[in-house]
Amino acid sequence: MFFAHNLTPHNAYMPQHNSIHIRILHAVPNAPAVDVYANGIPLARNLNYRGFTEYRALKAGTYQFEVFPAGRRDTPLIVTTATLPDLTIYTIAVAGQLPNISLLPIAEPKIPIPQGTAMLRFSHLAPTTPNVDVILPDGTVLFSDVRFKETTHYIIAPSQTYNIRLRVAGTNDVILEVPNIHILPDRFYTIYAIGLINSQPGLQVLIPLDGNTYINP
Repeated sequence: MFFAHNLTPHNAYMPQHNSIHIRILHAVPNAPAVDVYANGIPLARNLNYRGFTEYRALKAGTYQFEVFPAGRRDTPLIVTTATLPDLTIYTIAVAGQLPNISLLPIAEPKIPIPQGTAMLRFSHLAPTTPNVDVILPDGTVLFSDVRFKETTHYIIAPSQTYNIRLRVAGTNDVILEVPNIHILPDRFYTIYAIGLINSQPGLQVLIPLDGNTYINP
């Protein structure tokens, strides 16, 4: 089983002077829906597993992030601090397994895209899955030996439909096949692996359109 979709902005936002843009991803399997706050500002309410928020413009700086079970403000699941520099874009992933979860700021840099191609990378957020290689059916390796909580650099990807496989790094043990990934030109994509291997909810991927495609901080 796999889950793949392209996410595009639905709501307008107003960029701010000295701004950053962030969205939240809930990638903790078997965790409840969550509310997420940054310095008391609500960034996510009732965000379910596999869910992304829209991007939110905030001033650059240091933020205390708090993650709560949805609808509560008494005992946070995690409290952590991160400094986010000016003119940056992030997906902040809530990752791991309860009770050991963490917040991972995943930067989305603005870099040139060669004409007719896209930029593609891989983020390993599946907590019980070993290091993986991401390969094509012909054996071509796109990303190798990616460990849990690691996000690769972008690579140039011709605009086409891809079928990819995740295998245990350095072996022929394929643990997930993902067909029909439609990659369009002039866009940035991250393949997020989430879920549990040999358990439920199972290993799957999310493939959103990254904010650096359309946000100019």
